[in-house]
Amino acid sequence: MAIAVRSSRGGGSGGVGAGFRSLFSYRIFISALFSLLFIVTVSVLLTSRPPPTHHHSRLPSGANAYMHRTFLALNSDPLKTRLDLIYKQANDHITLVKTYAAYARKLKLENSKQLKMFDDLAKNFSDLTSKPSLFETDGNLDEDVLRQFEKEVKDRVKFARLMVAESKENYDNQLKIQKLKDTIFSVSESLGKAKKNGALASSIAAKSIPKSLHCLAMRLVEERISHPEKYKEESPTAEFEDPSLYHYAVFSDNVIAVSVVVRSVVKNAEEPWKHVFHVVTDRMNVAAMKVWFRMRPVEGGAHLEVKAVEDYSFLNSSYAPVLRQIESAKKQRFNFEKTTENVTKDGSNMKLKNPESMSMLNHLRFYLPEMYPKLHKILLLDDDVVVQKDLTGLWKIDLAGKVNGAVETCFGSFHRFSQYLNFTHPLIKERFNPKACAWAYGMNIFYLDAWRREKCTETYEEWQNLNEDRTLWKLDALPPGLITFYSLTKSLDKSWHVLGLGYNPSISMDEINNAAVIHYNGNMKPWLDIAMNQYKNLWTKYVDNDMEFVQMCNFGV
Repeated sequence: MAIAVRSSRGGGSGGVGAGFRSLFSYRIFISALFSLLFIVTVSVLLTSRPPPTHHHSRLPSGANAYMHRTFLALNSDPLKTRLDLIYKQANDHITLVKTYAAYARKLKLENSKQLKMFDDLAKNFSDLTSKPSLFETDGNLDEDVLRQFEKEVKDRVKFARLMVAESKENYDNQLKIQKLKDTIFSVSESLGKAKKNGALASSIAAKSIPKSLHCLAMRLVEERISHPEKYKEESPTAEFEDPSLYHYAVFSDNVIAVSVVVRSVVKNAEEPWKHVFHVVTDRMNVAAMKVWFRMRPVEGGAHLEVKAVEDYSFLNSSYAPVLRQIESAKKQRFNFEKTTENVTKDGSNMKLKNPESMSMLNHLRFYLPEMYPKLHKILLLDDDVVVQKDLTGLWKIDLAGKVNGAVETCFGSFHRFSQYLNFTHPLIKERFNPKACAWAYGMNIFYLDAWRREKCTETYEEWQNLNEDRTLWKLDALPPGLITFYSLTKSLDKSWHVLGLGYNPSISMDEINNAAVIHYNGNMKPWLDIAMNQYKNLWTKYVDNDMEFVQMCNFGV
């Protein structure tokens, strides 16, 4: 039994040793096989020389591409790899430069400097990449030649990138749009500033007293002082209160302008001796005005009187609200101390700084019945008008019980009440129609009997008191006129009164020639150097050039 057990153990041990020996032999066999296979593979790869690579050779595709590139890298010349990269960089920039050149042609820039530069650069790249001197006779690369070639390519690449960067905004639509927006914004801002500055300069030029006009006034006053005996006051004649004659009211401090108005009326009147002129000026100019019309009497037997505002004693600050407002220290500070600041902020608000708006002469028109109590009708003329026809037909127009005969100025949405009055204020909003048509001062026929009946002066003063803080309208004569004569104005034919010769260069000459009165409203007054030449001669032909002081003061007429 014991023998059997030992025998069994010995047999088991021998079987296990044979198994280990068999496994070891198998491993040696497999290792030898793989080693032999590897040696054969390497031997084949080393003995087989692939064709030299060229910068435009094609790489294999598919699953073997990675292994192929790996073996090529092991077996290739590093200088050739470097050359391939240089060629690729050069070819990429050739394509880029040619693309910009093609786009330049599409934009019709054939004659531009940029297009020529792009074409030249592309040609230089092409010439550079086709150089035959990169290879030696045995097919190997010369490192010095390659280094020089690489330097030339990099220089051209740098220049190409610089050109593209400088030219990009000419080809990039987004950059063009942004640049255009920036330009438009800048130009709009500059235009706004230029308009404000132009409005200020125009206002200064229009409201400043020209040297020639100042000279004329001084010469006339000097004449009055030198020869007082010639200019004694005369008693008024009955014609100045005769309602059967044709009466005109002219309120101005401009001597030469008033003389043109009077002269043009008389020269075109059929019966000049029936025309009576009531000229009112301020205290400073009343002497000069009287001397002028004493030295140059009105022709045709017409009648003329000159008075100062101060001659009408009822016009004082306790009676006339506007006079109280004008004399107010608050208004003076608002209109003069802050003129520069306000005008640069709002170029359209010139009338608030206009000296005429601050003059009582501009508001005398609301006191015509009190100034001329015995008259039935009177024609108001501004000093910047020229009369071209006989005006007696205005007295024959039936005003149908209305107070004011005037030419309307509205067209479309322009010159409506909403442009002159503050319709955000409840007093204005509830009493007036914002779309009501405005009319013009400059030539107005007033029916004074209807004026007295409708109590228009009281209406004017009531609204002036309500506008003490200037919230209803700015300080000017037209807005209170629109209010005072609301529904009391009869529209006249436009041929009676053509406006715009002081700002509009596009008025038809046929329209001007057919007009009874032409009006130089605006800043370009005919006695100024800034007057429009195409209209100036219509005014200058009525200037009394034979008057010695006109010649001495060098009026540019």
